[in-house]
Amino acid sequence: MKFSRSALGAVVASLLVKGAFATGLHADRDESDCAPPDTIPDLTGADFRNVGVVMFNGFDMVDVYGTLDPFYMLALIEQRLTLYLIAETLDNVTPRGSMNPYNSSFYPEFVVTNTFEDDLDIDLLIVPGGSGVRAPDTSAAEAYLQKMFPKVKVFMTICTGSGLAAKSGVLDGHMATTNKKAWAQMTGWGPDVRWVSPARYVVDGKVWASSGVTSGIDLSFAFIETYFGRERAEYIWSMQEHEPREWDDDPFHTYFGLENTETQPCPWR
Repeated sequence: MKFSRSALGAVVASLLVKGAFATGLHADRDESDCAPPDTIPDLTGADFRNVGVVMFNGFDMVDVYGTLDPFYMLALIEQRLTLYLIAETLDNVTPRGSMNPYNSSFYPEFVVTNTFEDDLDIDLLIVPGGSGVRAPDTSAAEAYLQKMFPKVKVFMTICTGSGLAAKSGVLDGHMATTNKKAWAQMTGWGPDVRWVSPARYVVDGKVWASSGVTSGIDLSFAFIETYFGRERAEYIWSMQEHEPREWDDDPFHTYFGLENTETQPCPWR
């Protein structure tokens, strides 16, 4: 399907919700038919001090640094936060993956701070997507997710990062979503995951999963609003001039012609 800016723009314009976290697309649905999400962890912002990101060659830059930017601002104005960039080895990683037919070098390198072998006390673990989730061998990353999932307070996936998490088995029985263009492949990796579409992002207890790339920014603001308050979240998104979408505001579900999934979550707050 050729990308049509005018067609997509019309869909987005028709679905855009003015005012962050306003009424979503499914506000009028019969909640007797929806799936209640697990209760989110009963914590406060002060309980989240250490943030970890799973890194690998072929990660998407916005999945990582778009998602982290609201937390970067939070660390400047709210409380001390520590960031860990965690990979299989301490070698630098790049966004370049297997899908580079022109041999382009249009990417930076990123410094890894820790390895999967380190014993870290992580409160929030973020799993990005990108072409690297399709690498022939992702077993080291999968094993790390299996090790850390029971330990972390909140487990967050961005874009096709939910596919990597699904392959590891940690999302089994949980509601999650993923990039709509990659929907068939990612959901195929997790037959026991309760996949949700339409959804900009899904919150199911400690599992917070976003759809494609920039939706991770919206998920970050939902997290900040939940644990640090609406006023703090609004202050940061206003500085960044970003208008977050509601969790069920998902024009890309329609654009890529997906059918509604059987699982449709009830409003999570």
